[in-house]
Amino acid sequence: MKRLLACGLVFGLTAFLFPTRSAFADKGDDPKTSKEGLQALNDFIGEWKGSGGPDKPKPGPRDAVWTEALEWVWKFKGDDAWLVLNFKDSKNFKSGEMRYLPEKKVYQLTLTTKDDKKQVFEGPLDTDKNELTLERTDPDTKETQQITMNTAAEGVRFIFRLAHKEEGSKLYRKDFLVQATRVGESLGAAEAKNICVVSGGVGKMQVSYKGETFWVCCSGCADAFKENPEKYIAEFKAKKGMK
Repeated sequence: MKRLLACGLVFGLTAFLFPTRSAFADKGDDPKTSKEGLQALNDFIGEWKGSGGPDKPKPGPRDAVWTEALEWVWKFKGDDAWLVLNFKDSKNFKSGEMRYLPEKKVYQLTLTTKDDKKQVFEGPLDTDKNELTLERTDPDTKETQQITMNTAAEGVRFIFRLAHKEEGSKLYRKDFLVQATRVGESLGAAEAKNICVVSGGVGKMQVSYKGETFWVCCSGCADAFKENPEKYIAEFKAKKGMK
């Protein structure tokens, strides 16, 4: 039970039900900076609401279910960039932080549990499967805990699931899943064409500077833009070939 409480967050919906939009970058050179690596996860940005339960096709009437509400936002400090995961309603977690480690070519997710314990997962991005796989070894039980993430249904669904395997075993056992939908959108919604001037993600809100209006994807990017608008406008226009 202790293990389950420590690892209870899992977002999932069978991936084959919905095609992914473009949450993951195309194959190419490895990202050189944290920001470049995290841009592959731009579809995570935004608010999500879902319901959780056992990771099986048809949960029974006695299976425990719960609600999850969370938000991914960008954060910047100088040249450093990371993603913050704010849990607004969660069974087991308070917060999370996602980073890309260029030297190791992996992503690192640090989750804070309700009892203020830190859990650090690391792993690569699989562009063939459009899936991020992160793992950690529990220091007490020695079991390997695995989280997988991706978006689906044109970025309207957020998939997050958890499995574990005992020490010495090669077989993963499913634990939980939660299926989450992006707040304010529905399945089959048209893909937004507004581009965030800071992160390159899908723009959700407008910001202005010297009579020009741009889009940002989250409050973190809005704050970064306000601190240094000329920098981000110049970078944005350079990428677009604009003057």
